[in-house]
Amino acid sequence: MSVPDESEPTGAPPLLAPVDGVPPVLDTAAEIAAAAARLAAGTGPLAVDAERASGFRYSARAYLIQLRRAGAGTFLIDPIPVADSLAPLADAINDLEWVLHSADQDLPGLAELGLRPQRLFDTELGGRLAGFERVGLAAMVENLLGHALRKGHGAADWSTRPLPAEWLNYAALDVELLLELRDAVAAELDAQGKTDWAAQEFEHVRTTEPAPPKADRWRRTSGIHNLRRTRQLAVVRELWTTRDALARGRDVAPARILPDAAIIAAVTADPKTIAQLRALPVFGGPRQRRYSREWLAAIDRGRTMPDSDLPPLTQPFDGPPPVNRWERRDPAAAARLTRARTAMGELSTEHAIPVENLLSPDLVRRLCWDGLPDYDHVPDSPDDLASAIDGFLKSGGARPWQRELAVPRLTEALTPEPAEQVTPPPPASA
Repeated sequence: MSVPDESEPTGAPPLLAPVDGVPPVLDTAAEIAAAAARLAAGTGPLAVDAERASGFRYSARAYLIQLRRAGAGTFLIDPIPVADSLAPLADAINDLEWVLHSADQDLPGLAELGLRPQRLFDTELGGRLAGFERVGLAAMVENLLGHALRKGHGAADWSTRPLPAEWLNYAALDVELLLELRDAVAAELDAQGKTDWAAQEFEHVRTTEPAPPKADRWRRTSGIHNLRRTRQLAVVRELWTTRDALARGRDVAPARILPDAAIIAAVTADPKTIAQLRALPVFGGPRQRRYSREWLAAIDRGRTMPDSDLPPLTQPFDGPPPVNRWERRDPAAAARLTRARTAMGELSTEHAIPVENLLSPDLVRRLCWDGLPDYDHVPDSPDDLASAIDGFLKSGGARPWQRELAVPRLTEALTPEPAEQVTPPPPASA
């Protein structure tokens, strides 16, 4: 394979500013309509990026949209004041092929604005399928296009207004070479015979709806593993739920309302009064004091709720148990998983594709735990087992190219060995 060497620095010249300069931020309906007309008159795919305010805001909405198309140029759009005026833009771009880097991060926020592509090319995912070890945008631009793309504002608060000039320069650079990168990645995928595989993956990303929030998200509170009583978990749940409601209402990241460490500290201290609560770290601060009654009420609810309403000490499993418990609970399943992982690892090496992109690790675990009805039965023919495995993977969302590669290897790995024939001892001599 012709995968570029990513181990040696290229010494590429830094790309400090867009060739045509940083465009103005468009934030009126008239400007959006004019931009839509120019984009519609352009040619080829559309480079797309969006900046969110993760860590600062509760929502995943886009606070800046960057677009670039050959013959049209680059556009920076502030969607907040024109969220109801984007129909002309949607009409101009939704039928185009969009080029994004790590598309699943930005597509949900863009969909909220009525912006949805009919075709997709994900340069980050394409890089993974092509076997690149480093798939960040800056690394891929440097290794494939020979330009050093400076990063540094991706984690900024993009809800800030006005946006600093330095941030806008960074945002425009994110789409400056994205179309050229798309062509370079496409050429590499074609050289490796992976174009169709990539097309199936891009379509999967484009059409997959965001997963609903997981149940019991409060169990991810940092430090919760140090709590040993269900009553304490109930207090964590009440404080977490109260914080989440406040954060959603104010569109502020939950950790900025109350950090996880403060929740655990309150559960451990078990304050009974506002004064005791405010004596704890963080709760005495100006941001938290205004919600002292809400925090104390949450603690009281967890402390006094009936035993029947307490959460279980461990999270109920949706699917197989943690792998470290398989050997004790089902040694045969543990052995199947070991063989399946070995087979998928070998396949990953052969095709230079990360094992998690070959097949969802969760789907492999579910297959090996109880995915098929009778693992101890030796099938009449390997085709019977292969068909069963293929059906299971298909029902779990595996794409055709993944099943074509994985099913033969998993069939071999999961075929039970025939029982050994025991030779009876020779009869005793008379």
